[in-house]
Amino acid sequence: MKFSELDAKLRVFETAHDICVLPGLQMVARLDGRNFTRLTKEMHHFEAPFDPRFRDAMVATVQHLMNCGFRVIYGYTQSDEISLLLHPEEQTFARKLRKLNSVLAAEASATLSLTLGSIAAFDCRISQLPTVDLVTDYFRWRQEDAHRNALNAHCYWMLRKQGESAGTATAKLERLSVGDKNELLFQQGQINFNNLPNWQKRGVGCYWQSYQKQGVNPLSGQTSQVTRMKISIEPNLPMKDDYSQFIQNLIAA
Repeated sequence: MKFSELDAKLRVFETAHDICVLPGLQMVARLDGRNFTRLTKEMHHFEAPFDPRFRDAMVATVQHLMNCGFRVIYGYTQSDEISLLLHPEEQTFARKLRKLNSVLAAEASATLSLTLGSIAAFDCRISQLPTVDLVTDYFRWRQEDAHRNALNAHCYWMLRKQGESAGTATAKLERLSVGDKNELLFQQGQINFNNLPNWQKRGVGCYWQSYQKQGVNPLSGQTSQVTRMKISIEPNLPMKDDYSQFIQNLIAA
């Protein structure tokens, strides 16, 4: 059988179930780390619950994803996850979910692995959102998750460092309200949660920002101001309605 015949016969099994994101839908990719507890606690011994070295590695991964061929408006990372808001007119891979998910996961996994010097893996899924309001709700949701996780993590690791076992620390926190957890941190650890670094509680955002640079015309030798784009890193993101407005401004830009 000729190659062309084999190709026509078998390629259909790869592509028969391809799903493409419809025009007009906003795409947000979420990448989650696989088995990152082992990666961060056993292989690299990062400081618990938060370590700036791991934060910086995740931010570097976001920056790479914004520069690797996709039109990414906004990148956000908290804990072991990354969210990317793609441009509404992004047409890479004809908007095929299979390709978007696999390539983004591969790019993130390779970048973090090289950054850390050990194997790191991500999975990826695409949210297809019909309105800008749902996009802002999505990022509000992930930021609220960051806030909740930060409070739980600080309480848990405070108890662990005071000698509690993993099971006992988890059991103590299981039925506590947000207020109770804040009080526990303050009374037992002298930690005011409100005073902790914002990047721990809200995550870190990355977005494109224009700047002026002096350029030289290679033919005439004349200098002029040119506009360039760079990725701005924001470790002090706004919250709640202000964060919604922040996201909407990026989409409208």
